[in-house]
Amino acid sequence: MFRPRVQFLDPALIPNLLDEVFAILENPGVIFQWTPALELLADHGADVNFETNTARLPRSLVEGALKTAPHEFFLHDAPGNRRVRYGGDAIHYDPGSSALWMYDSATHAYRAPVTSDFVQYARIADRLPAFDALATAFIPEDVPGDMGDLYRLYLCLCCSDKPIVTGAFAVETMQVMRELLSVMAGGDAALKEKPRAVFDVCPTPPLQWSDNTSSNIIEGAWHFIPIELVAVPLAGAAAPITLIGSVAQHIAENLSGLVLHQCAQPGAPVVFGGAPSIFDMRMGVTPLGAIESSMMSCATAQVAKYLGLPTHGYLGLADTKLPDMQAGWETGMSALLGALAGVNMMSGAGLLDSAAAFSIEKMIADAEVISMARKTVEGIARVEPGTFALEMLQRVGPGGTFLDSEETLARFRLDQIQHTPVVDRVTRRTWVNAGMPDTIARARLQREKIERELKPRAMDTNLANELRAIVAHRAKLDGMDELPKLSIDG
Repeated sequence: MFRPRVQFLDPALIPNLLDEVFAILENPGVIFQWTPALELLADHGADVNFETNTARLPRSLVEGALKTAPHEFFLHDAPGNRRVRYGGDAIHYDPGSSALWMYDSATHAYRAPVTSDFVQYARIADRLPAFDALATAFIPEDVPGDMGDLYRLYLCLCCSDKPIVTGAFAVETMQVMRELLSVMAGGDAALKEKPRAVFDVCPTPPLQWSDNTSSNIIEGAWHFIPIELVAVPLAGAAAPITLIGSVAQHIAENLSGLVLHQCAQPGAPVVFGGAPSIFDMRMGVTPLGAIESSMMSCATAQVAKYLGLPTHGYLGLADTKLPDMQAGWETGMSALLGALAGVNMMSGAGLLDSAAAFSIEKMIADAEVISMARKTVEGIARVEPGTFALEMLQRVGPGGTFLDSEETLARFRLDQIQHTPVVDRVTRRTWVNAGMPDTIARARLQREKIERELKPRAMDTNLANELRAIVAHRAKLDGMDELPKLSIDG
């Protein structure tokens, strides 16, 4: 089947680009702040300087890791069904993660998010078919900050059966998060066989891995918990100013993490991902919604596919502070480019302010963008008997109508996206009579509709109590006597 696609690198350039990446990994090498990571790499043939915390990775070591890294794996939902395929040209979307603020579409104000915001977000995202996985989208401020990572995962587990894109802030909390996932799966063996979540880990550009990220890579590998390597080069600030130079650094940072991961456990699932950005020299900011950032994400995914690795990218987000026209073009262009590039998981829906803020209404509007991107990737021709024009025109004849034809009734839902009322295609009179709502006002109405239709969340009482007990124990260690109550009954 024909599939439209986009590439930003001449395929003939990739071997030369990889030669440069291998040279970077050998000299200057990569900093790993965690001594056990350096020791593990040294045991596998890296040239390690423990005084500078630098590991020089020979090409043979990197190529060996690439041979053991799996070409694909799957994330599963709570009942154990495959829901996300990491590999090939499969495309999936999840909302963006780690925002610090909530955007209120009625007042245009930013405020600190709380547990009730997260529950609303997670339950709505669970209902939207555009999202194949949930993300730990923002950090509720009504729990201690040191447990913010595990608490977000806990809320996702309580609110949805979908797979989850998450991440740990410390090795101690990752162990608690693994315990939550294990309880939910029915044990460590079941979790290994059918993983529910993937954990993001980010190097510090240029070419550095912290003690926390290094330890989380190893911890994930030991337990076959999928790890998503998310490089964040900043072209012109923490990476070379040229796009191809930043792409090379991005690849080197990912491959260095992959080497550590495969040294810890050959064959453990790992994703080549990232959130590359330019550095805007006029404003001193990192615009993740810039077209150059999307181009780099697609280019690095192209190289990852050449290497046979699963892919991820931050695509489908905006730099503006409001969900305005700029938010629309940045979200739409990046979500579409990522789909045409075949990026396996695209994170970013709902994000504003270069990933600093989250909007539930934008997420609902972004679901419509995602449906357009998916439609584009399908291509225009479903070649089946009767899908060309001859037979239909012969039946209808010149001057006839297709409105009442059998083919139109049978196929209009297949050949045309059935958008929600978030997309404005009504007559002008109908729009005026409705109060002339803009896109976000329509998304707000759609949110209210979804919330009215939410059904009570069915979850085994013993399982829910066990999950809550794990989180409550951690909360007490952080000085919190009682967790916020969850409203998940509809």
